[in-house]
Amino acid sequence: MNKEELVALLDSIVEPIVFVDTRHIIRYVNKSAKDKHAKKGYMNLVGSSIFQCHNERSNEIILDTFKMLQKGEDEKVIYMNSAKQRVFMRAVRDSDGKLIGYYERVEKD
Repeated sequence: MNKEELVALLDSIVEPIVFVDTRHIIRYVNKSAKDKHAKKGYMNLVGSSIFQCHNERSNEIILDTFKMLQKGEDEKVIYMNSAKQRVFMRAVRDSDGKLIGYYERVEKD
């Protein structure tokens, strides 16, 4: 699969995906996430810090959860949103198991 096909695949997913590297820099935003964040006034997120998009309490949760991912956890519920959907922070690891980043995942009831 080439990069164009991978981007097309990720953009076809209806759930928002924002991939963040281990320095907390946004590296990829799928179409659904772009549309969602554009409504909130956030444009061109790629290359910016994830902390610029969140409040202080959310940033603390991200950092605490990131530490857990570094220690081997793969996923953790970080909050329940206003639509009563569980929001998870999910680890992304390379083929050797090294943490290379993370993304939020929303689970609908």
